[in-house]
Amino acid sequence: MKKYNKLMIALLAGALLTGTTTSCSDFLNEELTTQRNTDYLQTPEGIESLAVGLYYNLRFDFGWEWGFATTNYGTDEFRVGGDGSNAMWNSYDGSFNSMITAVNVNTAMAETLWDNMYTGINTANILLENTASDSYTDPNKNTYMGEAHFLRGFNYLKLVRQYGGVPLKLKSSNTLEREFTRASASDVLQQVIDDLTEAYNLLPATGAMTGKITKYAAAHYLTKAYLTRASEINDSWNGSTKAADCQKALQYADEVIGRHKLASNFSDLWNYTEPNGANENLDEIILAAQFSADKSTWGSYGNQTHLYFLSQYLNLPQMKRDVAGGREYQRLRTTYYMYNVYDMVNDSRFWKSFKTKYAVNNPSGDYYEKGDLSIMYVINRPGDDRFDEAQISDKVVYEKTGKTIPTVFPAYIKGKEEPLYGFLNRFPPLSKFIDGSRQTVSDGIGYRDGILARVADTYLLAAEAKIRLQDYSGALTYINAVRERAAYKEGENRAAYCDGGAAYNEGSLGYGTMGNTISYFPENSYYESNNIDKTTASTSLTVTSKDNLPAADEAIIKQLGYSSDHDRMMCFLLNERSRELSGEFHRWEDLARTKTLVARAKAFNPDAKNNITEHHCLRPIPQKYLDSVQKDGKALTSEEKAQEQNPGY
Repeated sequence: MKKYNKLMIALLAGALLTGTTTSCSDFLNEELTTQRNTDYLQTPEGIESLAVGLYYNLRFDFGWEWGFATTNYGTDEFRVGGDGSNAMWNSYDGSFNSMITAVNVNTAMAETLWDNMYTGINTANILLENTASDSYTDPNKNTYMGEAHFLRGFNYLKLVRQYGGVPLKLKSSNTLEREFTRASASDVLQQVIDDLTEAYNLLPATGAMTGKITKYAAAHYLTKAYLTRASEINDSWNGSTKAADCQKALQYADEVIGRHKLASNFSDLWNYTEPNGANENLDEIILAAQFSADKSTWGSYGNQTHLYFLSQYLNLPQMKRDVAGGREYQRLRTTYYMYNVYDMVNDSRFWKSFKTKYAVNNPSGDYYEKGDLSIMYVINRPGDDRFDEAQISDKVVYEKTGKTIPTVFPAYIKGKEEPLYGFLNRFPPLSKFIDGSRQTVSDGIGYRDGILARVADTYLLAAEAKIRLQDYSGALTYINAVRERAAYKEGENRAAYCDGGAAYNEGSLGYGTMGNTISYFPENSYYESNNIDKTTASTSLTVTSKDNLPAADEAIIKQLGYSSDHDRMMCFLLNERSRELSGEFHRWEDLARTKTLVARAKAFNPDAKNNITEHHCLRPIPQKYLDSVQKDGKALTSEEKAQEQNPGY
């Protein structure tokens, strides 16, 4: 879905359940400056445009800082880096409440997610109403209705996982409405399941591209919906449906797994070379938000995720910023939990997910040349005595050239039991979103697609269903399928590395405006970090028993104090989700719904540990919504607002 109708984007941009400056009243009072009005949306052409515009809402997580703020911050995986525009979402301090004071224009407000989800819901409602007529007989009718049911269910699933119960709005609005009542979480989840089931029944099994919604995308999110209803956050009311929900989740997950195959190599997912290239069409991808090099399609939601996970490199010796290395906004800094959750010797996923080496791209003097190794992050373990100072320039030699490496950052240094938490802007960046296909260094909008759902996630969701059904050996079967892909294959070069910066060299859109001045380095620090001899032997990550989990997992289980089989296996699963899905906009919702958020944030996120409490497993209902709604024609009283608000806010 590489095209987005700009008229539809403009028509559908009004948020419905808020009193903000983009509210329904402002939208309806705008002067119509085109020749088309909402009657157009009832014509065959208008319905087609609506169906295209519907996909725009899928870009939400990738379009601005609200995506990572609401899903990656405040967890065990990431903390704030060198820029604190959204630090309150990570620290849960006093400024995190129903009304957030903006630090700057980049701050995600309390109402941003709420507004955007309801805008998409209204779009879906309009499309459903306009295609339901018996007089509308277009061959794509079922597909359009399935897409609308999918998006409505998709958005309500996001809302209920973030806020709990929310208002259910199942008809479109064409006049100003102010009276809404929060539905229960149970009712919202039932609506999600109803919508996604209808989508599953109406949608085709295959799509023309990974951005088209199919019945298997609906099945994947049905799996999520059933597991959400069975999750610990709903334990006060879900007892009668838990077992059946887990069976349904497993049923739909197995259907998806039967249709989509894992990519043969984990790095294939991130080896982005150009828009619509091979890695954007992998069978593993169930659904992706589509982006394009065509600026006319960008609207307000261009893909900016390439900016946020990067650490600063431009002001280090022998370096300057370039397209391949990215424009580093330094928003998300990797926690040491993320280093320690991996088996760094046998599991390839860390080395294929994180960038640990940069090339010289701005040599000064005669010693270094472009392409020499310039920056190296050493991901070593506590007790490694090889490094006696945090800054060890001119002491570490790169064996292939015999030259010292200008900048080396080890995770642990001699004589220090604690890791080097002091660096806000120096950390091995998550490289899954790097986009070297941009035309210039300053371009904030990237071209690569954003993966929303892939079958590795489905495998882990199926494992969760098995754990909840106390079939632990069955759960290991699904987990091991993902782990076996992550193990090194016989003959595999463990130092090999790729990321989307390679698109700078390999793309077909005329990239390369900076000549050969690039920091991309096709190698990782596997051997320097692990300090082991070279090998190309295969490795195994297969787990054979719930009683004999990997050492990294046993250490985390011990730290968190788990002992029962269920808690140990759920901890193992959540660790596995970190290893496989780090940064992919799932983590906060997974930890919140399983009620593991507080324990993990306290254990592994120093910014959050002193502030987070159980009430943070739900987000605050936005104050702007509470201030704008009415009851019996009158604004809510303070007491009524408090009743509508989630506890603790």
